[in-house]
Amino acid sequence: MAAATETCSAAPLQDALHAYGIQAWHIGRLWNFTLGLCVLVFSAVVGAFLFALWRAPRSDAQTPPDLSSLERPERRIHRTVAWAAGLATLGLLALLAADVFTSRALGRLPLQDAVNIELIGHQWWWEARYLDPDANRQFTTANELHIPVGRPVIVTLRSDDVIHTLWVPNLHGKRDMIPGRTATMQFRADQPGIYRGQCAEFCGLEHAMMALLVEAEPNAQYEAWAARQRQPAPALDAGPAGDAARRGRALFLAHSCARCHTINGTGATAAMGPDLTHLAGRKTIAAGMLPNDAGHLASWIRDPQTLKPGVYMPVNRMRPDELQDLLAYLETLK
Repeated sequence: MAAATETCSAAPLQDALHAYGIQAWHIGRLWNFTLGLCVLVFSAVVGAFLFALWRAPRSDAQTPPDLSSLERPERRIHRTVAWAAGLATLGLLALLAADVFTSRALGRLPLQDAVNIELIGHQWWWEARYLDPDANRQFTTANELHIPVGRPVIVTLRSDDVIHTLWVPNLHGKRDMIPGRTATMQFRADQPGIYRGQCAEFCGLEHAMMALLVEAEPNAQYEAWAARQRQPAPALDAGPAGDAARRGRALFLAHSCARCHTINGTGATAAMGPDLTHLAGRKTIAAGMLPNDAGHLASWIRDPQTLKPGVYMPVNRMRPDELQDLLAYLETLK
């Protein structure tokens, strides 16, 4: 299975200050402008406060109060306050204008030859359906998105249960996923890499364990990956070498696994849990929580409730030999 350490070899994971797409660059520029203006305002306020302390007359408990301001207007102070209010208004108008220009820039992404994906949020994992006018070219995966570098991506967002929010900060800002409604996110990755996304709206007990990896790769690699995803589960090796995998497939279909998961090319067609047709090609399991290797997968199958309390996947009471056969079968799903 794919090693999870590969996810650390590309771009900085989940870093809003490093843009690797044009949409994230526009948002980053707005953030830098806002930060700079706020630092300027904060510095001016602190400077005025320190100046007022320095100019203030010194007194003690015996000094009589100065009531002279009640008898004569303080025009200088009035002018100072008016200038400060005017500058604050200009600053707010500048922020409003920057926000409007950024929103317009985000909406001008060219969408020719776009990849269309429907992303559905579940408690607590992501279902990704790659859409195509030709139904035979559509496929479904889970907890990972593969996208081509330099091509726009249109993601239609839905929630299957509660409010979720998709956030892939290296590529775009946040988008809410509200049950009964759809939203869209349009972005483009301009550099290859693996970018971490996260549900950014508290959605229940395991909200923090709901990650999404977005892998941007050259178009030829993406098309090769997509072609593999459209294929059914690979055929098992003939002869004794495939005996364990064949026993594992029979176990998968006979146990509760087949009542929740799909593996194309078999009798498992349920849709309650992630599609496992190409599970062995993914870098993580449990929505980015664990590396996708035999040890972690065995622990996840045996007792997911200990690793991720509250998930819908039940405890599986299997003998060690049965678990090894099942792992042998899952290893073939590449």
